[in-house]
Amino acid sequence: MNNFKINVTIQLLPTKCTADKIELIDRAIACIKESKLKHLVCPFETVVEGTYKEIFDLVDKIRTTTLNNGCEELLINMKMHAGNKDLFFEDKLVKYS
Repeated sequence: MNNFKINVTIQLLPTKCTADKIELIDRAIACIKESKLKHLVCPFETVVEGTYKEIFDLVDKIRTTTLNNGCEELLINMKMHAGNKDLFFEDKLVKYS
């Protein structure tokens, strides 16, 4: 496995919960911020940039944090852009700046 940077969008959808769903999403965003990975919080999902391992370690932390804080089931939707070189989400946005 290489250490190229990839871009991933992460969308957490808590389903069966006793806890407040917005609070669970806020905890997930806190996990992303604590990861120190480059990210951009958007209205429906968060874009994160890091290596494959960093990203999937983060997704696992979001999963366990959510399940350990009042959520019995969840969905995590992801979109990944990976390649044979570092990929940066800023490169995709430069023409819109």
